[in-house]
Amino acid sequence: MAFIKRNYGWIIVVILACLPLIPLLNMLQIDFSNGISVSLTESAGNNGRTTAEMMYHVSGEFAIRWMTAVLTLTPWFILFGTTNLFVRQAMGIATAVWSFLHFIIFVWIEGFLETFTEVNYIAGFIAVLIIIPLFLTSNRKSMKRLKTNWKKLQSFSYAVIFLSLLHVAILEKTWLIYALIVGIGFIVRLPFVKERIIAFRNKRSASNF
Repeated sequence: MAFIKRNYGWIIVVILACLPLIPLLNMLQIDFSNGISVSLTESAGNNGRTTAEMMYHVSGEFAIRWMTAVLTLTPWFILFGTTNLFVRQAMGIATAVWSFLHFIIFVWIEGFLETFTEVNYIAGFIAVLIIIPLFLTSNRKSMKRLKTNWKKLQSFSYAVIFLSLLHVAILEKTWLIYALIVGIGFIVRLPFVKERIIAFRNKRSASNF
């Protein structure tokens, strides 16, 4: 019970990050009759999408959802004064895992060279490359070793969300939702906006005592 109480944030993130794997696995056929072979299930897509397109959609959608969620944590802290560094870490890892999975699925179905055939694919590929060092340094040892440079490295997550929004904008209209959320988050982060919000929050907290 003590472990659950201490790590409940991590546990919730892990569960939420793993649940979408269920529909993805249902889109695969695994044959053990002659070694191991994996193929796509026919007609597993919906809304007019093929199975491959559905796999791209699900994996990419959850990658950018987690990415957006991570970037809203600081605005959330500014607005409400609550934060949890290690939940942020778990959400960052979930972002990386889903981004890698999205890229792996694309390469498995389309081939690696297809990555360089369209602007949106290239933008997504660069985003994945940037995520790699962010993922590898998402641990306490790296934080202690890199010190102030760790925050500088993690700031590259802004480039990742920009490239990801560019990647999605060319493909689907849902990018507007994520762009709006991230945009509001950046406005909240502006020094003069942040200072006024914190001052108002502190004044309100003081008046409650």
